[in-house]
Amino acid sequence: MSNNSVPHTSYGLDHQGRLVRIEAGTSHPNVSRLSSLEQTFRRLSSNFRQDDTTNDSTIDDLIRNSISDVTDPELSSDVTDGASSPNQTTASIPQLSSDEDKRYCWVCFATDEDDATAPWVKPCHCRGTAKWVHQRCIQRWVDEKQKGRAGAHVACPQCNTEYIIVYPNMGPLVVILDTIDGLIFRACPLIAAGIVVGCVYWTAVTYGAVTVMQVIGHKDGLSMMEQADPLVLLVGLPTIPIILVLGKMLDWEDQALNLFRRHACKVPILKRCSEDEGARSQDVPPMSDPVSATRVLCGALLLPTIATICGRIFFYSINSNFQRTLLGGVAFITIKGAFKIYHKQQQYIRQRQRRIMDYTDTNIALYRRQRSSDDNQAN
Repeated sequence: MSNNSVPHTSYGLDHQGRLVRIEAGTSHPNVSRLSSLEQTFRRLSSNFRQDDTTNDSTIDDLIRNSISDVTDPELSSDVTDGASSPNQTTASIPQLSSDEDKRYCWVCFATDEDDATAPWVKPCHCRGTAKWVHQRCIQRWVDEKQKGRAGAHVACPQCNTEYIIVYPNMGPLVVILDTIDGLIFRACPLIAAGIVVGCVYWTAVTYGAVTVMQVIGHKDGLSMMEQADPLVLLVGLPTIPIILVLGKMLDWEDQALNLFRRHACKVPILKRCSEDEGARSQDVPPMSDPVSATRVLCGALLLPTIATICGRIFFYSINSNFQRTLLGGVAFITIKGAFKIYHKQQQYIRQRQRRIMDYTDTNIALYRRQRSSDDNQAN
């Protein structure tokens, strides 16, 4: 049965596809929109309880149709917030964002959230966190790599991709100045090398002139250089230190020492010593004389001065300064070579007679006493 006092209420869809309530008891149907899905089902339940003539299948079909209509994205969002405009429905959908879409600067490690106005650039083939970089950060990094040389090529430190650096057109005058600056930059090393070579050459010329005056005599040397051809002086004077250095590099003492060792057995006094050395020479490697560049240079350049001093000491009776200096140099080289040969021979004997002792308490004490005595003698 039905209650006539209660107006019949039905539900349907409006022209926009939204769920509405229609009251048919009035001359003009009252169309009202439900504010929420929960209110819609509440009113449907109360209406079905009041109308006993509605069967169960009709209720199920109506609920399924209502749910299918409400599941529409625009309708569900519209019913939920109660908005009447479809534009607000689209704005209510949240925008998806992932970490991959975020930009990270590989120089300062900042993101878009730190500075939204900073310009970004993707200058190379890198991916991931090294893909993006701030324009100002990459500018500073390029400045550090160029080191003031505008136009120098700069590449990515990760993928070695060369950056595309575009400079504005500054006019022909700036281009000319840049060209001149580049030529000067490339020419400066050559100019510096020439200056160094020139300094060495004139130093050698000066040293040669001083050596000539020292060996021959001051007055005789000046008169000889004044009478000589300038070209001969420019070529001959620098060769004096070169000849001295090359002569110093000739190791004639080793040749004399080897000759002494081979023929020592013929001397009766040295025959026993040479036999002992020959028996052990196969076990001991030959000693090498370390070459010091500074020692060779100093010994060669100081040789004329030392020869002059030795000539005045040992050959003072000779009137000629050149002969006196020459004899003094020969005497100095001979005496020095004899001492050097003796020193090398003693080092060779000491090297051959060394032994590795057993690690015992007696040997340890003996070794410590020997080292302490050597240290006291050195001090």
